[in-house]
Amino acid sequence: MRDRTLGQRDAYDLILEAIDSHIYKPGDRLVESDLAEKFGVSRTPVREALQRLETQSLLTRDGRSLIVASLDHTQLSELYVVRGELEGLAARLASRHATPEEVRVLRNMLEADKKLIDDPEGLSRANRRFHKQIHLASHNRFLVQQLDLVHRSMALLASTSIKAEGRGADTLEEHEAIVQAIETGNGDAAYQALRDHISAAYEIRLRLDAEAVEADR
Repeated sequence: MRDRTLGQRDAYDLILEAIDSHIYKPGDRLVESDLAEKFGVSRTPVREALQRLETQSLLTRDGRSLIVASLDHTQLSELYVVRGELEGLAARLASRHATPEEVRVLRNMLEADKKLIDDPEGLSRANRRFHKQIHLASHNRFLVQQLDLVHRSMALLASTSIKAEGRGADTLEEHEAIVQAIETGNGDAAYQALRDHISAAYEIRLRLDAEAVEADR
């Protein structure tokens, strides 16, 4: 039972990471035998991982096949509303509870991320690490769990908004405002800075989606 549980967790994490890094994109079909071969695990933990991902709405049925789910316009709007509120709360709590060491880690992230300004994929990964650090600095395990669920759903977006022209520089400026508010213990400012950051990302997302629709006509 112990080995089976370990295999299931590993298969789940591997598939989830592949979706998060857009190896598997919305609409891609996931085949149990192919995944087992790709990740070097047996088919049983892969089957159980796929069932778990389907339960979490990260995968959906297309006939008898499982495909990576996608978000429609309404779902996208709902996701960003929830994300903005929860992320803002995390920033507010971080302004109260973050240790000096955690604040220094955020500062070091900001400095390191400046080198990624022309690397959208790298900056996107760094952005996820930055947000995760704020979640942890909130010192609220229940909030962290909910934000983990939200960020899993973010993996269903076909691309990152950071790829938009000029978005990398804007992202770093917004991160600076968030860290400064946390650093000074200003909960209201931290909440608003992070809400504004999410709002800006959502606006870019809507514009990119609109441009994609126009291009397909």
